[in-house]
Amino acid sequence: MSTLEETLERYKEDFELFETPEQKLEYIFELGKRHTTLPEEEKNDATFIEGCASPAWLVPECREGKLYLRGEGTSEMAKGMMTLLLDIFSGHTPDEILNFDPARLQELGIVELLSPVRQQSLEAFLNKVYAYAKACKEAQS
Repeated sequence: MSTLEETLERYKEDFELFETPEQKLEYIFELGKRHTTLPEEEKNDATFIEGCASPAWLVPECREGKLYLRGEGTSEMAKGMMTLLLDIFSGHTPDEILNFDPARLQELGIVELLSPVRQQSLEAFLNKVYAYAKACKEAQS
């Protein structure tokens, strides 16, 4: 399995292939076609991502020293961004996640394409991921 940094680098290279903001957004929508859904019972107050522009949920599983994440977004943009972010963050140790500087996502060249509301959604997602990583780390010690 690749590291968080390697996955970020792979996406960065992918996004560099596109010349226009529209092409980058289209790629995000394409990623959304791989989007998975959660069982209804996992969509609850505990997994709901407060502050997202459209309803979204994030489910953690802490096992074998790593944090695995599954999620679901409801809009096309949320599905694409969720697929991208889950690919970057899921399956890594809590320390890897907690030591990752979220500003590095700027390197992808897509954050600035998001509306202010979508940027808030990204921040809400990251807050949830970091909270889950902290809880996973505490559960291990």
